[in-house]
Amino acid sequence: MFDSVLVANRGEIARRIIRTVQRMGLRAIAVHSEADADLPFVAEADDAVLLGPAAPAQSYLDVDKVIAAARTTGAQAVHPGYGFLAENASFARAVTEAGLVWIGPAPEAIERMGDKINARNMMESAGVPVAAGTREPVGALTEAVRAAERIGYPVMVKTAGGGGGIGMGVAHDEESLGKAFEQASRAAARFGGAQDGTSPAILLERYIERARHVEIQILGLADGTVVALGERDCSVQRRHQKVVEESPSPGITADLRERMLAAAVRAGEAVGYRGAGTVECLVDADAQDFVFLEMNTRLQVEHPVTELVTGLDLVEHQIRIAAGEVYALEARPGGHAIEFRVYAEDPKRFFPGPGKIDVWEEPSGEGVRVDSGYVAGNTVTPFYDPLMAKLCVHGATREEAVARARTAVAAFKVEGPKNNLPFCAELLDDPEFVSGDYDTGLVSRMRKAR
Repeated sequence: MFDSVLVANRGEIARRIIRTVQRMGLRAIAVHSEADADLPFVAEADDAVLLGPAAPAQSYLDVDKVIAAARTTGAQAVHPGYGFLAENASFARAVTEAGLVWIGPAPEAIERMGDKINARNMMESAGVPVAAGTREPVGALTEAVRAAERIGYPVMVKTAGGGGGIGMGVAHDEESLGKAFEQASRAAARFGGAQDGTSPAILLERYIERARHVEIQILGLADGTVVALGERDCSVQRRHQKVVEESPSPGITADLRERMLAAAVRAGEAVGYRGAGTVECLVDADAQDFVFLEMNTRLQVEHPVTELVTGLDLVEHQIRIAAGEVYALEARPGGHAIEFRVYAEDPKRFFPGPGKIDVWEEPSGEGVRVDSGYVAGNTVTPFYDPLMAKLCVHGATREEAVARARTAVAAFKVEGPKNNLPFCAELLDDPEFVSGDYDTGLVSRMRKAR
C-alpha cells in the first residue's frame, strides 16, 4: 500500500475522497485553483497545492501542473474523482509514466469505453444487448438520414465521445433529425468529439419512448474478478442530466435485475476492467428489457446510494485494488437509498445561479448522509459545475426512504445562491415519483403540468 494520495479534483468529491484516504491512515494531498482556495477540501487535506487560475484549462485540466504537484508533495498515487481528467487516458498514462499509482482502470479500458460507438460494438460482441444503431461514426447529415431510415424513427442523436448528456437530442422525423444532428455536431466539435478535426463523430440509436435509465455498479478486483454491486435508477433527469438517483430501481423485476447484473459482469470482463466502473443501460419499462448505453470508467457522482445499500466504501476499494490487494468481495444490498443532487440553480428552469452562501445548514439524523463541498461564507463561482452537495437518505423500505427525504430536504437550509431544494421537495410530492412508476420524461411532464 502506498502512503499518500493526490486528489486531482475539487469540491464535494475531493472532500469525500480525502475523508476515506485519511481514515485509511494515508496522507491526502489536494490541488486547487485560485477560485477554490477557501473551500473545505483544501483546508481538510494534509497538504494542498495551488495549480493556477480559475479556468479549468489552467488548473484542474493541466496535466503537467497536476503531475508536478504530485512530485513536489511526494504523492505516491493519484485519484481523479469524476469529471475533469477522470476519463482521460493520456492523463492516466502520464501518472504511471511519472512512477505514480493510478487509482482507476487501465488507460486502454478508458479509451475503449470512451468512444460510445466502439463501446457499443465491443459490448455487442460480448453478448450484451445493444439498441439498433450505427456501428461507424456518422459524419454527414445525409448519412444520418439514411441511418435513421434503416433504424426507424424515433432515434437518439449524440456524440460518440463525451458524457453527461451534452449534445443529445431526439429526432422523430427527417426535419427534427437535421436540428438534432446540428446540435450534436456543435457539441462534438466543442468537447473534442471530432474524429479528424472536420467530421464530428455522431452516433444514432433507436430511441426508447418510455425508458428508465438504470446503471450497474461494478468493481473489477485485482485478481481479474468482476463483481456487480447492484443497480441505481437514474431516470430523474433534466436536459438529459441526472438530478436524483435511487437504489434499488423501483421499476425493474427481479428477473430483469439478474440479467442486467450478469450483463454488467460480462461487460467488465470483456474490457479487462479494474477498479470502480458503471455500466449504464436503458430499460424499456413496458417490455421489461434493456440495452447497453455506455460504460463510465470512473467513480460516479451517485456512488453514495450504492454505498448506503451495501455498506461498502467504494473509494476504499478503489484504493485497495489500485494497490494490488487480492481479496474476495460479495455484495448483499439491503434497504433503499435515494440521492438528491443539490445544485446552485434555478429550481424552475434549472439555469445555474452562483453566488455567496450566506446560510448553510445541513440536515442530520438516522439514515441521512450529506456529501458537501461548501460551508457558509463560501462562494459558488461560475467556473465549474454548480453541484454544491449530495443529500442522501437510506431506509428499510422505499417508503421509509422517501419519508426521511422529505424531512431532510425541508431541514436543509441554503441562502444566497439559487438552489434546487424546492424542486426536490416538489418531486417528493409528485404522485408519479412517489409511486416509483416513472421514466426519464418525468421532470419534463412536471414542468409542463405547471
